[in-house]
Amino acid sequence: MASAAAITRYDVDAVRAQFPALGRRHRGANVAYFDGPGGTQVPQRVTDAMTDYLLHHSANTAWVYPTSVETDEMIAGARAAFGDFLNASASEVVFGANMTTLTFHVARALGRGWGPGDRIVVTELDHHANVGPWRVLERERGVTIDVVKLDTETGELDLADLERAIAAGPRLVAITAASNALGTMPDVAAAAAAARRAGAMVFVDAVHYAPHTLVDVAALGCDLLACSAYKFYGPHIGVLWGRASLLETLDVAKIEPAPDNAPDRIETGTQNHEGIAGAHAAVEFLASIGHGDSRRERLRTAFDAIHAQSSALFTALWDGLGGIRGVTRFGPPPDRPRTPTVSVELHGRSPHDVAAALADRGLFLSHGDYYATTVAERYGRAEGFLRIGLSVYSTASEVDRVLRALAEAAA
Repeated sequence: MASAAAITRYDVDAVRAQFPALGRRHRGANVAYFDGPGGTQVPQRVTDAMTDYLLHHSANTAWVYPTSVETDEMIAGARAAFGDFLNASASEVVFGANMTTLTFHVARALGRGWGPGDRIVVTELDHHANVGPWRVLERERGVTIDVVKLDTETGELDLADLERAIAAGPRLVAITAASNALGTMPDVAAAAAAARRAGAMVFVDAVHYAPHTLVDVAALGCDLLACSAYKFYGPHIGVLWGRASLLETLDVAKIEPAPDNAPDRIETGTQNHEGIAGAHAAVEFLASIGHGDSRRERLRTAFDAIHAQSSALFTALWDGLGGIRGVTRFGPPPDRPRTPTVSVELHGRSPHDVAAALADRGLFLSHGDYYATTVAERYGRAEGFLRIGLSVYSTASEVDRVLRALAEAAA
C-alpha cells in the first residue's frame, strides 16, 4: 500500500504541541483521533481561557462591579471574534447551548407566524438537527415539509429536486453546508440565491462546514446560520448568526424583563460564560495558524493552509481506502466539493465491531449514523457507517496507520 505523502502546509508539529490530548496512549499505542466530525480535541489555550474566566472574572452581567464589567467585556470580545469568524457584525452573533437547541429556538419563533399553506424545504443530506425542529412546525403549525432527495450514486443533493422544491414558494429553505456523514458540500450560495428569488429565507447548518471552510455569511447569502465551537477546537457551545433586522424582530420566547435588543433578546437566561471564553480562544487558535494584519485575514490564510493540507491528506486516505478489497466508500470523491470526512463499510463487518477493534489499536473513529439518519436509511445501512474525519492535527503517519488497520480488518 502506498504511503501517504509527507504533506506540509503549516507546522503540524507546532499545532499538535498545543493539544494535551494528543499525548494519550491506549493499549501501548499513541492515540490518533479521527472523530473530529463528532467533536475535536482542544488546545491548551482554550482550557486556559475557561479556567482564567472561572477563577478570576466569574460574575453575572450588566452590573457595575469589576468582575461583572469584565464578564460583559469578555462576551463583547467573543462576539467580535465570531463576527470576524463569520464575516458578520458582532451584534449578529448569538450564543447558546448547541446548534440543535438554537435551531429549535429559532424554528419556534419563525413558526409562530406560519401555518397551513406555508412550506419549508429540508434535505435528506442533513443532520436531523436541521430537520427535526422544522418537522415540529409540521405537527404544531400545520406547515408542509418538502424533502429534497439525496442522489445515492453521487452522495450529493438532487439539484433538479432542489429546484422543484424552491420553485414551490417555501417560507424557508433549511440546508446543510457540509454533510457530517458523507463530507458532501452543497452549493449553498446557489441554493440561497434561488431561495431569495422565490421569496424564501435560508437557514444553514454549518456545524460540519465551519471546521474546514472559513464561513462568509455575506457570500453564502443566507439569513441564519448555526455552528458549534466543539467541532472547531472549542468547548461545547453553539453559535448562531442572523441578519440584524431578523434578530430584532424574531418572535422568540423570552421573559418580559430580559433585554429586547439583538442579539441579547435571542439568548435565554444566563449564558455559559466560560464556554463563550473558550469559544473565543478557539477562534484565536485558528487565527494563530495564519498571518495578516487583521483577525479575519489571519483566519483566511489559516483556513487556506488547513484546506490545502487536509485535502492532500484526504486524497491519500481516499485512494488508500479504494485499494482495500472489501471496503466501500460513501460520498463524493476528492475532486468534488467536500470536507476531509468519509464514511466507509467493511463488507460483512459491523461498524461498531470494526470501531472497537480499531480503538484497541489507538485509532478512535466514530460509528453509526451520527444523527444523519436519513442518509443511512437511503443507503440501506441500518447500523450506519464507520467514519474517518481529518482535523488540523491529523498527520500522514496517522492516515497510514488507519489504512493499514482497515486493510488487516478487511482481510
